[in-house]
Amino acid sequence: GTIPQAPGSGEGWEIRPYWKLLDHVTSGQSSLIDDEQDGLDALETALRESIQLQSIADVPLGAFLSGGVDSSLIVALMQSQSNRPVKTFTIGFEEEGYNEAEFAKAVAEHLHTEHAELYLSANQTMDVIPGLPAIYDEPFADSSKIPTFLVAQMARQHVTVALSGDAGDELFGGYNRYFWGPRIWKKASLLSYGMRQKLSALLISSSAAKGKRQQALSRLLPSKFQNALLKEKLQKLGHRLENVENIDEFYLSLVSEWQDPGEIVIGGKDPSVGLNNRVECPELLDAENRMMFKDAMTYLPDDILCKVDRAAMAVSLETRVPFLDHRVVELAWRLPLNMKIRDGQGKWALRQIL
Repeated sequence: GTIPQAPGSGEGWEIRPYWKLLDHVTSGQSSLIDDEQDGLDALETALRESIQLQSIADVPLGAFLSGGVDSSLIVALMQSQSNRPVKTFTIGFEEEGYNEAEFAKAVAEHLHTEHAELYLSANQTMDVIPGLPAIYDEPFADSSKIPTFLVAQMARQHVTVALSGDAGDELFGGYNRYFWGPRIWKKASLLSYGMRQKLSALLISSSAAKGKRQQALSRLLPSKFQNALLKEKLQKLGHRLENVENIDEFYLSLVSEWQDPGEIVIGGKDPSVGLNNRVECPELLDAENRMMFKDAMTYLPDDILCKVDRAAMAVSLETRVPFLDHRVVELAWRLPLNMKIRDGQGKWALRQIL
């Protein structure tokens, strides 16, 4: 049958979002909080209120804990407001160098949470792969969806709702590209476009990683990367600088896994509406904030939140994201950039509260 229309419906109606990040970025950047301590106090208050609201549940509730700044802060604030141990969950890997569970365990012991950890073997992670199409319904190329599914599966054995630390990077400057991207571009932009192409070709070539030439080229990298002097890092930088004319194009190359889509799909090409064109960005922002804004509009909902939500819902676990309470988001964009990125490190404000 037909669905009856409401009286007066039809012409004159429009569909529009009731809340837009762009609006609050623009207003926030034009009314920055001047006093550092005021900013930290306001942020802690907003986070506490967000966590208090999102901890209301008539079913068992817990939190994912990786041991990083974001999840540790969420759990610390949860525990400070709870009169019983918070249930926390983490995934560990048997392979050394990939295991963050030890950090999470240390945080859990410090906060006295009720902590559960699951150490995974290669076989356990491989066993998830056949079920991925049923979980994601479409090609989804973030490999961390596998441990995400497994930690959700483990958490669901104990709780029905889990809080996560997602969005801390996009709101408070956590990704490496925010602080070393502009630094590299500042040096590279001193060269003409033609000279940058020659530098790019030199970095990509196998001879770029030999002796004194390698040492000279490595100076383009931040100091913490200079010790490794790996050919692969220099070659990757070369590809990222290839055919790039400004820092916005450099950002696009940094977040693009494949510079040439034709390499993975025969005849493939970028959609006519690329990332830089798809996201309307306030002109008043500097490069770091533009990167954070674009990530918040694209990478966060299209990758991070999609990954967590579908993995969790596949095991009937509800996830909540305290950093994405609209009041926290609005406040984050009122904080000056140096309260996010300072001394080559991100999430300064979160670290102070933690």
